[in-house]
Amino acid sequence: MSQDIHRNMQVQRDFFNSFQTRDVNFRIDQLKTLQKAIIAYEERIYQALWEDLHKSEFEAFVTEVGMVLKELSLHIRKLQRWSRPERVSTNQLIHFWSTSRIIREPYGLVLIIAPSNYPFLLLMAPLVGAISAGNCASLKPSELTPHTSEIIAEMMAEFFTPSYISVYQGGVEMSRSLLSEKWDYIFFTGSKVVGQIVMAAASRFLTPVTLELGGKNPCIVDEDANLKRAAARIAWGKLVNAGQTCIAPDYLFVHKKVKQEFLELLKKNIQKYYGANSKESIDYVRIITVQKTERLADFLKGMNTYFGGDMNFSERYISPTILVDVRPEDPVMQEEIFGPILPVMEFETLSEVIGFVNAHEKPLALYYFSRIRKKQDFVLASTSSGGASINDVIVHFASETMPFGGVGSSGMGGYHGKFSFETFSHKRSVLKKATWIDVPLRYPPYRNKLAFVKWAFRR
Repeated sequence: MSQDIHRNMQVQRDFFNSFQTRDVNFRIDQLKTLQKAIIAYEERIYQALWEDLHKSEFEAFVTEVGMVLKELSLHIRKLQRWSRPERVSTNQLIHFWSTSRIIREPYGLVLIIAPSNYPFLLLMAPLVGAISAGNCASLKPSELTPHTSEIIAEMMAEFFTPSYISVYQGGVEMSRSLLSEKWDYIFFTGSKVVGQIVMAAASRFLTPVTLELGGKNPCIVDEDANLKRAAARIAWGKLVNAGQTCIAPDYLFVHKKVKQEFLELLKKNIQKYYGANSKESIDYVRIITVQKTERLADFLKGMNTYFGGDMNFSERYISPTILVDVRPEDPVMQEEIFGPILPVMEFETLSEVIGFVNAHEKPLALYYFSRIRKKQDFVLASTSSGGASINDVIVHFASETMPFGGVGSSGMGGYHGKFSFETFSHKRSVLKKATWIDVPLRYPPYRNKLAFVKWAFRR
């Protein structure tokens, strides 16, 4: 396995060193080819996502295929502008008769490792950035979504040469073999535990990485919030993909004065979305494996269930579930849930919520519902997270004008839109100096020069 990977990487290295990928027109053509490939395979992608996750065509398009097509359209339109050398100012007292610019260059061979929760989006969206920046790419789809992985491998083999883009299917052993090689950049989306393994492997070769991880994302509903809107949006954001979303609200703080009213609104919205029995809804996604379904079921043991709690292991089904009377020491509060279970705690003052959030690792996302601007600003100024939304959840992920990424244990680096191009590009600083004149100030001997140099450095 390792020999095959190494051999394939050498083929890719030779292709990259032919300098074809540095041509911006070549990159745009490849982005258009990927666009064409996705459209050609669109129906088969939907079918694969249904078989792997019971994901409806609507949700598959909105949360996976459509987002990739949208990203592709943006890069095709903007790449010529993004790739131009950037002229920057030059201190002429220090760098007399010089010009400075930043050239964005591809890293080379990029490895992209995707998770199982959004198996198409989280493999293809980084690939758009890698192509846009001029790299060769190797893709490792999740082995937990075999139908989607197979379709991706088939699609890429039909539309791209493996000397440019390769797909590696397999489980842990394949991932371990890939990580033992020397890549020029690694982009990983997944859990913190595996992210640590990826970063350790990359450190052997000083390979730069982007880690898109997760965490326990807090969601806070204050007493002055629009409860109707908050309940509708939180129920939707928590249950998209059956809660298997790295930026889903992980736990909920609701002000004591509005807790009961809000819980009823939350329950009504869940029933409105998925009916009296979510198991029969074509819009309700399944948990990715039986093992992960059993893990989620363990969180419910000994808990006070306000709503839901139904399960069927063989069908990988856990119903939308609301837990109340939750304590910070309960198992459901010790790790990222990654499922349709929402623990609810009450609060009386914002300061106690802020204290709780800041006592834990920085989350990938934070959500706050309030109509008061001063409170909104206070929450943002008093906390840290990869991203945040005020009076909504998860939608900041879909903004092409902002980078998406984590901080601390929730990840490092960001992408989406132009930031994807930037992530996969090395920013090369180039200073160009005239030769017709030379200022002898920098050359020894240095006597009587220090005063002028100090003055010049302060300009």
